[in-house]
Amino acid sequence: MIAVILAGGKGTRLKPYTNVFPKPLMPIGDHPILEILIRQLESYGFKDIFMAVGHLAELIKLFFGEGDKYNVNITYKKESEPLGTAGPLGLMKDELNDHFIMMNGDLLTTINFQELVDYHKKSGAIATIALKKRNVHIDFGVVEVDDSHEITDYIEKPDLEYLVSMGVYVFDPRVLDYIEPGEYLDFPDLIKKLISKGEKVKGYPYHGYWLDMGRPDDYEKANEKIDELYPELFK
Repeated sequence: MIAVILAGGKGTRLKPYTNVFPKPLMPIGDHPILEILIRQLESYGFKDIFMAVGHLAELIKLFFGEGDKYNVNITYKKESEPLGTAGPLGLMKDELNDHFIMMNGDLLTTINFQELVDYHKKSGAIATIALKKRNVHIDFGVVEVDDSHEITDYIEKPDLEYLVSMGVYVFDPRVLDYIEPGEYLDFPDLIKKLISKGEKVKGYPYHGYWLDMGRPDDYEKANEKIDELYPELFK
């Protein structure tokens, strides 16, 4: 099976750490987060990994090599200029000839990647997005009004619930028909393009552990949790 990992971001929200290390090489416990992802993917049978790299790419290549140490084959795709989150797929149009999983290289999750792929294939969708329910507490009274500004409801400090993308996707290779080589494209724009063309896009609700390490406090949370999570991370 095929996996694509986005590992080219600059990690600006994790500075000053990422002035020296690319974000995917930031250690979580005893291992870089990207190594944890690669070992997870291998444990679920993903042997061919494409890695989109950019910022400090040579350090990532030096650390992981061609993947022999992890029993996988790693192919690097270097962005000469930023292509967004979905744009790097345009660099792989001739190589992604089967369903593939794609993910950010800075997330920690216990999701079963094989079950996600199976769900996607059975759905017949061109794309499937792993989803996580999040709750946000509003510290103020929320007022609802109609078109004439007449108040219709008043809710004191509510908790709002919504679904967010986990940064994990599964795609049918047909998705590449919607991406031009060298095109700057982010995932929201790609998904909206697919929907506008009448393509089927599915969501996969996940109720287990997930953390996107975009901020220093998220990075600290991951390090506090990693020892507890290890038994669940690998198949």
